[in-house]
Amino acid sequence: MNRSEMKKFIQTLSAYEAAHVLTDLLYNDPALVEKAYDTAMKLAEAVDADAIKNDIFYRLDGLDADDLNSRSGRTRHGYVDPSEAAWEMFEEALDPFVYEMKKSQERALPAAAKAHCVGIVMGLLKYEKESVSDFSEWIVDAPGEYIDSVIEEWKKSGPSEEDIAEVMGIAGGD
Repeated sequence: MNRSEMKKFIQTLSAYEAAHVLTDLLYNDPALVEKAYDTAMKLAEAVDADAIKNDIFYRLDGLDADDLNSRSGRTRHGYVDPSEAAWEMFEEALDPFVYEMKKSQERALPAAAKAHCVGIVMGLLKYEKESVSDFSEWIVDAPGEYIDSVIEEWKKSGPSEEDIAEVMGIAGGD
């Protein structure tokens, strides 16, 4: 098999298989650890706040009032208030983004954590201003309240006063 065919084969690996191959390579060749670390750091630090903003907007704007109706009302476990179900759906849509912000904080990558926070804030502001979905009528106050909680979570990692001022300015709370 030539090098081109080998690359083609490797590209067909599943995420699980690729992770297994990487782990095996790192275990058997410690010299690769530094290269893998450098590549991983570049990836972890390359956070695009604008991409996050747009992902959040489209994810939230895609929430559907029909889905809300199917998750609320009378159930075999009792009654679920539609506004409660709407909040749950809203938070579930945002959980992966907040998770990535927290992961950056745990990894001691303050610039990446800030970029995640800024992306989340901008996405929520865009949703609050631009969404015309029926679902948005159920969570009118949610974006503003969630912005506050995301910023508070981000501030737990001890950002500089300058970074806090910048994020608060973006959020409109300067």
